[in-house]
Amino acid sequence: MSQKVIVIGSGIAGLSAALRLRKKGYDVTVFESNAYPGGKLHAFESRGYQFDYGPSLFTMPHLVDELFDLYELDSEQYFHYQQKDTICNYFWDDGTQFTVDADEQQFVAKAATTFTEPEAHIEKYLKNSRTKYDRTASIFLEKSLHKFNTYLSKETLKALFSLRKLDLLGSLNGVNESYFSNPKLVQLFNRYATYNGSNPYHTPGIMSLIPQLEMRFGTFYPTGGMHSITKSLHQLAVEQGISFHFNERVEEVLTDGKKTTGIRTEKDQYEAQTVVCNMDVFSAYQTLLKKEKKPNKILAQERSSSALIFYWGIKKTFNELDLHNIFFSNDYPKEFDFIFNKRSLFDDPTVYLNITSKEEPSQAPDGCENWFVMINAPGNDGQDWESLKAQSKISILKKLSMNLGEAIEPLIETETVLDPVRIETETLSHQGSLYGTSSNSKLAAFLRHPNFSSTVENLYFCGGSAHPGGGIPLCLLSAKIVSDLIPNSK
Repeated sequence: MSQKVIVIGSGIAGLSAALRLRKKGYDVTVFESNAYPGGKLHAFESRGYQFDYGPSLFTMPHLVDELFDLYELDSEQYFHYQQKDTICNYFWDDGTQFTVDADEQQFVAKAATTFTEPEAHIEKYLKNSRTKYDRTASIFLEKSLHKFNTYLSKETLKALFSLRKLDLLGSLNGVNESYFSNPKLVQLFNRYATYNGSNPYHTPGIMSLIPQLEMRFGTFYPTGGMHSITKSLHQLAVEQGISFHFNERVEEVLTDGKKTTGIRTEKDQYEAQTVVCNMDVFSAYQTLLKKEKKPNKILAQERSSSALIFYWGIKKTFNELDLHNIFFSNDYPKEFDFIFNKRSLFDDPTVYLNITSKEEPSQAPDGCENWFVMINAPGNDGQDWESLKAQSKISILKKLSMNLGEAIEPLIETETVLDPVRIETETLSHQGSLYGTSSNSKLAAFLRHPNFSSTVENLYFCGGSAHPGGGIPLCLLSAKIVSDLIPNSK
């Protein structure tokens, strides 16, 4: 008889962990407090406009394909995606516009011309970024940093001998300024700190490897929007015999003092030999693990940034826009000072604009576009969010209208707003942080919560608040690490 595993939460990491453990012979049951799977990765409709609720950037799709490969199935039978030729469009208030092409040679040539930088400097930066990724990915992203045998591998020793080249001591901004003289190009590469909710003026320089996720592996669009990833994985899970309990909140992880014995929900009690928690680690210790010793140093770490998102149905199309668009602040350091130090919103924010109807016109009415408009925000500390939202809407509309040469507010047909309070309430992510803890310290990679409990046997953690971090690729990798830590079912 198969051993039982319970997965708490059906975010993408929870779905992935469930699929991997099912393949290893376990009887897997997933418990989800919401009525749907996916966590932040779901969607909604408003007056004929379709919106992805959360993550909007799809990179490293092979990590999703792997889950279908486990069962010797063709992922294309479940969902489709295509690579983008354009990674992102960038706009500055002085009229400068720049499109990042997926082709690296084209990017280098165009960036050198637009920003008056030597091509050799840009090529050297990208080469250094590749080196950092190659020397650290198999350690920091694919293995537990909290297991001794990780540090006995050849890859780890090679990385340790390359510490100076990894830029662990300086900041990302410092690294970027050492390569480029044009502040706009520095700002463009500083933006990658936001991919894990961090501050480019504090996060270590090793984070300059993040552009590899886009420039090396490409950016993609999944047909049907990002929500189609969730739907395809849930479909696969059901087909493989994984059980789901929706609308059933877990209230406690049960133990016998040494190891897990199951869970207690608001409806019943369930036995299991192994429990995998795909819930924000901070919230898990406050609710599910009240009786267990808390890792106070980990839980006290600075949280990542949150977000303020306006979902707008726009009754017009804009040819100069693509799937991903960025409108930069004129004072990037001050913007991050407001987010992480003042715990507020700057009046000249950087605006991210995602438009999936550029790829699928059916996601908006004819002649219209579905705008996902996001700015980085501090976590919820009890700020006056109604006032901040109203002020930020004015700032966002001002920036977009100026850069696009047309008043945007009269074009808005429908509006839905997502703020840190709602993110915290709906996803149980402490303070509404999008990526768990920030990476604003040199040792951040080592200080994330491990993928296993050090005090409770057979209790594991996956998702954005555990190692290796937030974002779809890292969440998928966290599930793989958990699966590797758990032996095949007897």
